[in-house]
Amino acid sequence: MKIVLYTQRVEIVRSYGERRDCADQNIPRFIRACGYLPVPLPNILDIAAEMVMEMKPAGILLTGGNSLVKYGGDAPERDKMEKGLLDLALEHKIPVYGFCRGMQVILDYFGCALKETGGHTAVRHKVTGDIGQLDVNSYHNQSCFHVKEPLQVLAQTDDGVVEAVYYKEGHFLGTMWHPEREQPFRDADKRRMRLLFEKEESI
Repeated sequence: MKIVLYTQRVEIVRSYGERRDCADQNIPRFIRACGYLPVPLPNILDIAAEMVMEMKPAGILLTGGNSLVKYGGDAPERDKMEKGLLDLALEHKIPVYGFCRGMQVILDYFGCALKETGGHTAVRHKVTGDIGQLDVNSYHNQSCFHVKEPLQVLAQTDDGVVEAVYYKEGHFLGTMWHPEREQPFRDADKRRMRLLFEKEESI
């Protein structure tokens, strides 16, 4: 079975002096439902990079949680690790799917700015674009309104928030919605990730 590596959020437990990596259990469930073996990555760049090179994954999933440090977050080790993953992914042609924070990491990597926005946290709304018209969940308070090449906008909301992006040559996909928070998992989300990780021409 092909492996998909996924990133984790950083939780700071001050009473123990610990910085813990963790992820919603629905993330590996979603990856397995797509037909892959899920393997979590630590927020330690050299170890994560070694895992990528040794395991040769079908793809990498950048998950939600933790704002980027430049937008008020407190997990610089995660920012560094995920930027390093994108460097590796481009160099070795490994597909990447980022959702919520994961899409924001992709946007930031290509120099696309985020802005504080209201009305997009713990709600559902419609998005439209090349990806079609979808009703999606929303759990973000920072948004992008303009993207730069090589990213292509796949979906936006009525208020102009970019909700999905694609970099065809690099096999990078980003969505602001969480596929693992749909119960049951949506067939369209599973199909989209499989097409991306199998490097199909169209997602």
